[in-house]
Amino acid sequence: MQKKTTKSSDDLLETYFKQIKVFPLLTFEEELELSKQIENGSAEALHKLVNSNLRLVVRIAGFFNRYDISIMDIIQEGNLGLIHAAERFDYRKNVRFCTYANWWVKQFISRFISNKRRLVRLPMRKEESIRKIQRAYHVLCQTLMHQPENSDIAKELGIPVKDVDYITSIAAGSLTFDHNFDEDASVRAIDIHEDYTYSPERNLMKQASRDGTMRILNKLKPREKGILTYRYQLNGCERHTLREIGDKFDISPETVRQIEMRALKKISSHANELRECLYVEAI
Repeated sequence: MQKKTTKSSDDLLETYFKQIKVFPLLTFEEELELSKQIENGSAEALHKLVNSNLRLVVRIAGFFNRYDISIMDIIQEGNLGLIHAAERFDYRKNVRFCTYANWWVKQFISRFISNKRRLVRLPMRKEESIRKIQRAYHVLCQTLMHQPENSDIAKELGIPVKDVDYITSIAAGSLTFDHNFDEDASVRAIDIHEDYTYSPERNLMKQASRDGTMRILNKLKPREKGILTYRYQLNGCERHTLREIGDKFDISPETVRQIEMRALKKISSHANELRECLYVEAI
């Protein structure tokens, strides 16, 4: 029976792959043009961008293939992530669509598999409450520098502690039976749901911002680039004073200042691009 099911799934996958192979792959320039049209509300451009990248979803889905979940179900969920990515893709970031979409496809598939593991599916409103509790948990972890209790989460969300206790308790009922809890301890948010604060889009845009900034700095002479890097905390280094930079390059603080001004003047023609990089980092 298992072999028959596997063969049927393979046949469906082969048929599906033949169907999507008819959509041609796009060049980088075509992707950017389609993104502009999508921004203007073109449904046709959205369909073209999605259809041309369906093979990407199949390739990613292969890494998530599980014996207990149909590969076609995984692909379908990945396609939803692909559509989401196509709707949000911004040509101004100057990155390939497949690089951007890769994150969203993986996230949609991961959440789908995670939900499949639940023994009991919760109502949609309860699931949303869990997500809010989990987001608050991870925010508080960073601000408090320790694992927050349900009372901390309740205060952050402005709701009674008993509501947090109730939501976490019913969610815990869908965990596996070998999950260990202290007999008198209340269930905490970290035990019931994955981290929804993770944003692949933010990570990708930050990386694109760093790459864009360094691409502009590479147009400068090595010493000019080094001085700006130290002065403005670029590339992960700490901010340095004029005297500290002068000591590194064996020049006076005044010379450092002059080189800095000269370097800034050189890259002034890239002001708009740099402003975009700063905007991305602030997201």
